[in-house]
Amino acid sequence: MRCLGPFIHETPMIESTTFDRLTGAHLHFKLENFQRTGSFKLRGALNKMMHLPVEQAARGIVAASAGNHAQGVALSASKRGIKAKIFMPAATPKAKVQATEAYGADVVLVGDSYQESYEAAAADRLASGAVFVHAFDDFEVMAGQGTVALEMLQQCPDLETVLVPIGGGGLAAGTATYLKNIRPDIRVIGVQSERAPSMFNLFYHTGPAKLEHVGGIAEGILVKEAGRKTFPLIARFLDEVVTVSDSEIARAIVLMLERGKLFVEGAGAAAFAAALSGRIDIRGRHVGVMVSGGNADLENLPEIKKMAEGCERAGLAE
Repeated sequence: MRCLGPFIHETPMIESTTFDRLTGAHLHFKLENFQRTGSFKLRGALNKMMHLPVEQAARGIVAASAGNHAQGVALSASKRGIKAKIFMPAATPKAKVQATEAYGADVVLVGDSYQESYEAAAADRLASGAVFVHAFDDFEVMAGQGTVALEMLQQCPDLETVLVPIGGGGLAAGTATYLKNIRPDIRVIGVQSERAPSMFNLFYHTGPAKLEHVGGIAEGILVKEAGRKTFPLIARFLDEVVTVSDSEIARAIVLMLERGKLFVEGAGAAAFAAALSGRIDIRGRHVGVMVSGGNADLENLPEIKKMAEGCERAGLAE
């Protein structure tokens, strides 16, 4: 893999005594919300773009994204002077659409989910001859995402467990592959939204691998179908996959904002939501928590806070 260093930030990894008390673990937050474009997705898109032959780059690229991959592709394409067209769900937060356009890409809003945007992008690729840059189901993209784990181990060699959000599985596959080959003793646990559990279903053989409907506040991981290339790596290297509810994600968002002074999106809070849930054994362990992105709309905060309060009341009732 070519060096991404000149083009990406080595994002900080921070601790919080407040969150340690809440979970009983030693949490280490990897802040990819501080990455360029506000998400880890730049790493995979940039690695793919750097490996794209000149003759393919000349045809232009097309991609589909719930938002963060779009920005990563748009910025990466601009670095090589490549024309980019990106299809995004109609409900994508305005901040992500505007940022993608600001990086120079043409944006087409279509469909209610990533899957529908993906299908529109695939049709456009066939018609235009452009190169398709997949959001997760691509080995060069996965390798780029895996650089997050490389940095985490450099910043905190004592890590015993890593919590990583899963949509289609690119970040989880890249992370788990790297960690298990370097430090096989580290537990790697994937986290999905319970409203989009395609990878969870595949991992445990509990339900359909392709979902009819997905929804919720974690749009960055709302994928109807798990990756065909990512799943074999996840099945081989992940120790566990868990799901979290929208209310649990909302609680994590609010806590990170109020106590940690960090503004993150739903997908970016999923790993912390899992740490807070009590459903995984992390007490006393050094735990890496991947905060995958921070591209969220401020206008949604009132509703998120209501959901978080409902989660708190339910916890007290228990």
